[in-house]
Amino acid sequence: MPAPPELTDFRTALLAWAPSGWRELPWRRTRDPWTVLVSELMLQQTQVGRVVPRWEAFMARWPTVAACAAAPQSEVVRAWSGLGYNRRAINLHRCAIAVAARPDGALPAELGALMALPGIGPYTARAVLAFAFGRDVGVLDTNAARVITRAAVGRPVARAALQRVADEVVPVGHGWEWNQAVLDLGATVCAARPACAACPLAAVCAWRRSGGGAREAGRSPPSRPHRRRGAGLRLPRRRRTRDADRRRRGRRRLRHRTGRGAGAEGALVGRGHVHRSHSRIMGSTRSGRSTWRKWPTPGRISARDPGLRASAAPRAVSAPRQPSSSPCR
Repeated sequence: MPAPPELTDFRTALLAWAPSGWRELPWRRTRDPWTVLVSELMLQQTQVGRVVPRWEAFMARWPTVAACAAAPQSEVVRAWSGLGYNRRAINLHRCAIAVAARPDGALPAELGALMALPGIGPYTARAVLAFAFGRDVGVLDTNAARVITRAAVGRPVARAALQRVADEVVPVGHGWEWNQAVLDLGATVCAARPACAACPLAAVCAWRRSGGGAREAGRSPPSRPHRRRGAGLRLPRRRRTRDADRRRRGRRRLRHRTGRGAGAEGALVGRGHVHRSHSRIMGSTRSGRSTWRKWPTPGRISARDPGLRASAAPRAVSAPRQPSSSPCR
């Protein structure tokens, strides 16, 4: 965490950048807890561009907790379609029912009470506290965690320790604008490949002072080697297991058929098991039609089935017989 003088510069620089740096989003024009909750649940693992139209349509249909609680769950899930992770819609409906059953019918303003509601975890609860009630708490998603880790700590730390740092660096009385600025800075400037030259925290960034920014700037984008189409693909585990079982059964059947005492050539000739170690020899049937017969390759048989080493070569196959004019007996 930055020292007190640097912490002051850290807060001042970010708050000065905020009005010109953050994005114009419709849910930032209100402090209604229900509106904030819906936006935060929709934004989980979903891009902002996809959320905006869905959020506007959802709020036009169910502007209050009571309206959503009275609606059928299927209708809420149908309105959620296109955002993915429909479990979030189910949890939102359950949360609306639980909130509507409260004496005041409103979302609570305490962290523990918010986290006790269905579908609300630590991040969502802190986001509602900061963006709806103006509490001075740190809101940590992936982008905000990256900003706090780099600028305030300078090295990776455990999640619980990072949350404590995020709570401590929030300026008193500026929880709403501080967290909006941190989230937008992580999404636009301090990304996975940061634009340190445009960052308002470059002068006080602990990660940049330790040389992390220079190392990142000197890295070239990862090259994508040319790969043959289909190379490196792995079949699903169930498919691999099924194919392995099929091959195992084929080998077991081959050993069983060649171990009956009929000899290698007598056991494997005919329309039976086809194995890649067999060579094809043209044979004939009683009716005179030609057919493919399978003979074991001597080398393969002697290596895999020691009992068949005596028959090192297949018998000679006679020429196909001409069909006779006499009826079969």
